[in-house]
Amino acid sequence: MNPIDLLLNLLLGLAMGTVGGLFGIGGGLVAIPALGVLFGLDQQLAQGTALVMVVPNVVLALWRYHQRNRIELKHALLLSASGFACAWLASLYAVELQAERMRLAFVAFLVALALYNLARLFMRNAPVSSELRRPWPWLGVLGGAAGALGGLFGVGGAVLAVPVLTNLFGTSQLVAQGLSLALALPSTGVTLLTYAVHDHVDWSMGIPLALGGLLSISWGVKLAHALPERVLRGLFCGFLVLCALLLALE
Repeated sequence: MNPIDLLLNLLLGLAMGTVGGLFGIGGGLVAIPALGVLFGLDQQLAQGTALVMVVPNVVLALWRYHQRNRIELKHALLLSASGFACAWLASLYAVELQAERMRLAFVAFLVALALYNLARLFMRNAPVSSELRRPWPWLGVLGGAAGALGGLFGVGGAVLAVPVLTNLFGTSQLVAQGLSLALALPSTGVTLLTYAVHDHVDWSMGIPLALGGLLSISWGVKLAHALPERVLRGLFCGFLVLCALLLALE
C-alpha cells in the first residue's frame, strides 16, 4: 500500500470512528459504501474489511458508554448471547450470497429504517423510563434478529436495535446505543472471523481504518452525550439516508 492510500485509510478511519461513537454503531455503515465507492471493493470484501475497524471501535465505544451510562449487565448479556448465535449462522450464509443482491437488500433496509426514524421524530413519544416496558427476556428475540442482520450484512444489527429499544422497550437514546454496542461486540467478532476464513477481508486496508477509528471514537461518544435527544435522533435518521445513497451509487 502506498503512503497516499495509507493516509486516506487513516483519515477515513478517523471519520468513521467519530460517527461510530456518535451513533453507537461502530462506523461500519459508512465504511462499507465508502470502501466500495472509493476503492472498488465488492460487497462481501467491503463488509469484511470494514469489520476490522468495527470490532475494536465497538470495544472502545462500549467502554466509553458504560463509563457515562452504566449498562445493565443482565440485559447486555442476553442481547449479546442471542446476537452471537444468530450472527454466526447468518454470516455462514452471507459469504455464499451474490454480492449485488446483498447490496440492494441493504439499501432497501436502510431506506425503510430511515423513514421509520423520520416518522418517529413527529410522533408523541412516551416518557423515558428506567424500567423496560417489555419483559427483559424479549431482549433475546431482539438480539437474535439484530445479530442475524449483522451477520448477513457485516453491520446493521445496532441500527435495528437502537430504534426498537427506544420505541418498544422505552429506553433513552443513549441507553439504547450503549446496549446496542453490547449486542454488537460478540456478533461482529464472529462475523469478522467467518469473513476472514472465506478470504473476504483486506487486512492492509482494514488495520489503518481501525487505528484511525480508535483515535477518534471517544470524540463521537462525548458529542453524543452533549446533544439533545431529539437532535441525536434527527442526525441518526439523516445518517441512515446518507448511507443508503452511498450504497445505491456504488
